[in-house]
Amino acid sequence: MTTEMTSETLLPGQPVALPLGPSPSLGAGLYAKDGQVRASLVGVPRYEGPTLAISRVRPHPPTTNSVILGVVTRLSPLQATVTISVVDGLPLPAGEEFTGVIRSQDVRATEKDKVRIGECFRGGDVVKGIVISLGDARSYYITTARNDLGVIFATSEAGATMEPVSWQAMRCPRTGRIEKRKCAKPENL
Repeated sequence: MTTEMTSETLLPGQPVALPLGPSPSLGAGLYAKDGQVRASLVGVPRYEGPTLAISRVRPHPPTTNSVILGVVTRLSPLQATVTISVVDGLPLPAGEEFTGVIRSQDVRATEKDKVRIGECFRGGDVVKGIVISLGDARSYYITTARNDLGVIFATSEAGATMEPVSWQAMRCPRTGRIEKRKCAKPENL
């Protein structure tokens, strides 16, 4: 029987909070250093009988409804090409990225015919999206047609990290210049 100790994901080197009482035997993914139990893998500690362990969390290819993070690599009037590097919160190993496409009709839910890809994304923007279908043999189809989806990180022409000012604009803190983007609503608002 496997029971989860906490739902908090630990990073390598982070201490593991142990319950009071006898110390459990340590399994895979854990080690003791200076009298403290620490994680050696990314994951959630679980009891497997009397043994406390962290099993390796393996990244998986995107499927329909997977939340992805990716970088815009190419723009055309009809679509933006994205290199997917995070799937459902798990980073993909280096060199195992996937390609996704955000079509103009998948950028937002309303006024789909008025969407201009160049006003929504720029090369190098980090985008949060959801896979809507597996697309063709080369790429996944991605949507940003929800308030919490869109550009989450962008760099201005002056080289500064931009701040969102509305759902369709970001401002450069250095120059004050406003650039159009399809922004994702921040999670804490």
